Amino acid sequence: MKKGFTLIELLVVIAIIGVLSSVVLASVNSARTKGSDTKVRSQLALLRGPAEFYYNANNFSFSVAANCASGMFADATSLMSTYTNTANYPAGTILVCQSNGTAYAVQANLGGGGYWCVDSKGISKYEAAALGGAVYNCI
Repeated sequence: MKKGFTLIELLVVIAIIGVLSSVVLASVNSARTKGSDTKVRSQLALLRGPAEFYYNANNFSFSVAANCASGMFADATSLMSTYTNTANYPAGTILVCQSNGTAYAVQANLGGGGYWCVDSKGISKYEAAALGGAVYNCI
């Protein structure tokens, strides 16, 4: 008498392994997205220190800037340029930076959907919509 597995038994085992691996992969992707979103939030929270340094070093004023590559956001002395450089964020992150003489707001898209915003008033929060033009605080 030959001992071994039947074709049906092998197919059932392969099907079970396939279902389990798809569940594991979905969990890993979800964890990866949450990790990326956490990095974005952390980077934006750290931006406040250099912003205060810039403000104090520039006669208690923020510069006027409508993007992340100009004005106070491009300043290397205060390290603002480090926190407004998309190379320092997870792939696919888009930053929106706006400032006038008295306020600033910086927003980044989250991989899980929506946006994270920080501003000069000390607000850090989730937003469903992107910052529009000439908006200097988190909505």
